[in-house]
Amino acid sequence: MNLLFDERLDGELPRRDKAEVLAELQTALPGMTLLHREEDLRPFECDGLAAYRVLPMLVALPSDLDQVVTLMRRCHELGVPVVTRGAGTGLSGGALPLERGVLLVMSRFQRILSIDPEARIARVQPGVRNLAISEAAAPHGLYYAPDPSSQIACSIGGNVAENAGGVHCLKYGLTVHNVLALEIVTLEGERMRLGGEALDAPGFDLLALFNGSEGMLGVVTEVTVKLLPKPETAKVLMASFDDVGKAGQAVGDIIAAGIVPGGLEMMDNLAIRAAEDFIHAGYPVEAEAILLCELDGVEADVDDDVDTVRGVLESAGATDIRLARDEAERARFWSGRKNAFPAVGRISPDYYCMDGTIPRRALPEVLGTIAALSTEYDLRVANVFHAGDGNMHPLILFDANREGELERAEALGGRILEACVAAGGSITGEHGVGREKINQMCVQFPTGELTTFHAVKAAFDPVGLLNPGKNIPTLARCAEFGAMHVHHGELPHPELPRF
Repeated sequence: MNLLFDERLDGELPRRDKAEVLAELQTALPGMTLLHREEDLRPFECDGLAAYRVLPMLVALPSDLDQVVTLMRRCHELGVPVVTRGAGTGLSGGALPLERGVLLVMSRFQRILSIDPEARIARVQPGVRNLAISEAAAPHGLYYAPDPSSQIACSIGGNVAENAGGVHCLKYGLTVHNVLALEIVTLEGERMRLGGEALDAPGFDLLALFNGSEGMLGVVTEVTVKLLPKPETAKVLMASFDDVGKAGQAVGDIIAAGIVPGGLEMMDNLAIRAAEDFIHAGYPVEAEAILLCELDGVEADVDDDVDTVRGVLESAGATDIRLARDEAERARFWSGRKNAFPAVGRISPDYYCMDGTIPRRALPEVLGTIAALSTEYDLRVANVFHAGDGNMHPLILFDANREGELERAEALGGRILEACVAAGGSITGEHGVGREKINQMCVQFPTGELTTFHAVKAAFDPVGLLNPGKNIPTLARCAEFGAMHVHHGELPHPELPRF
């Protein structure tokens, strides 16, 4: 893919010889693992968005906080950029390294520091896997609610960086709603604590600012999360539809009926068939779309909600409605959804996962637009998404070995994100902007807002060494992108010169 790095931004950074930087860091941190040989660096050249690849100059693998502090101080003094990486499961190129920078890998910070069942909180290091928190809290009847599909592998530090969600975020919120405190290290090596265990903390809400900041403001070294009691019961309805638009309309109808499901997910026929072939979840492969609606809470309330939702689905035109018979079938229904991405990977040499968010009312319209764009670009699209909060994950199927297909997939992805913005939505819901969506930031935000974003970053990173060239485009970049990208006859940012 065309990375379109901001050469002006990178050019402002001093060029440091690799051998010089390696020697400086080895002297300052003799006990820390530093990888520098090509064969050792290669596994770190990309995150989950494997179409973007850059070999880092060095990879640092600290094992304690003092090493992180010293590393940041030395990189700041040397003027060497730092990109922080967790488990490497991100899907937007947020942890894509720089060939002139250090990749700081936090995977060795894997300790669960404490669990307080009475306060219902857990203190964990950033390398702890998302699912491991719930596993550790399970003996106390508690769990950590955000559950991205990669929860078996993704780390909580990466979840904070991208403000990850999951199938249950409609009712229980994103990462930002479930994190109480963070400990961070700044570019200069200063330690800070944001938030606290109380309902509110004094001063500006920097805790919320750091959730979703994609490693651009500091390095997360500890996370305090809130834990929730496991629901008394949870039941899942699976509704089949002969039309994708009807399924999309049903989503809004359920919320309008006053029901907030624990999870409300949608899959189209291509995704259904792929998941069923892979997982054997019991999905109806003839359906054009299915909805999975989970209702949890007290048994009597859940039974009432099941009856209400069943009526809504029938009125919306569902051709079949099934209630999971037991916990095993409920788990199979969810396993099919959570394994949809790898399932689609079995039917196409490559796929490109998008992450736009739209108002629920716009679901039928945007699904129609995606279908039309799929035909226009002659590329199949499998739709899998968190329907309840409008977070769409269209999977664009392509073959990178065929000339021009990768570029068509990238162009189609950009058009889908722009359709989300046009419908009143956003270019991202939980995967972050990273490198992948940086051009679409120019579509979503005007000059004034982008300038404010840069000012916020400069308050924490005035020299631009933390994950440079990601998330926030320069205004010059937006001018260049606008010169290639005309919307309704008007260029974005007309006040800026074209280069």
